[in-house]
Amino acid sequence: MKLIVGLGNPGLKYQKTRHNIGFMVIDEVLKMMSVQARFDAKFNAEVAQVLIEGKKVMLVKPSTFMNVSGEAVSKLMNYYDVSIDDILVIVDDINLDTGKLRLREAGGHGGHNGLRNMIGLLHSEQFKRVRIGISNQPHIPLDQYVLGQFTTDELITMQKAIKLSTEIIELFSKDMPFKDIMTKYNTQT
Repeated sequence: MKLIVGLGNPGLKYQKTRHNIGFMVIDEVLKMMSVQARFDAKFNAEVAQVLIEGKKVMLVKPSTFMNVSGEAVSKLMNYYDVSIDDILVIVDDINLDTGKLRLREAGGHGGHNGLRNMIGLLHSEQFKRVRIGISNQPHIPLDQYVLGQFTTDELITMQKAIKLSTEIIELFSKDMPFKDIMTKYNTQT
């Protein structure tokens, strides 16, 4: 089984904020598949199990708030006995221009508290990730910026990033080698 995790914060208040681009990607995949995620208290996450070309895929939006995202992921990994090689995390990145994608097979947290928590609880940096740029505005406090709403222009730019991310999820789910996916999408954006 593949575990596709979009990072974000639960609740309407955070729905279209920059920090929630991971949730927005998962929501787009769910919409494309005409499936709804359901809250599962034992994982403290919204989950939907789907088949992509016969492969089992769990789409996940942790309900734990960003800074403790790893709690839900580690529970799901343990319950379903998912290998760290079968995890893909979709996450925002202030160090990339808005809408820019960077795929990585592993790496540090780069100051992102959701990734920091996951790395700590999974005891590994060896999980794949799609980092989606949200830029940064140094004159705005970081917490206010990442929890702020996308502008109309930013949302238009993010639609392309969301579409490309859904393609990445599909290829990853079909067991395409991640290096090949990285080659295709890291050069495209």
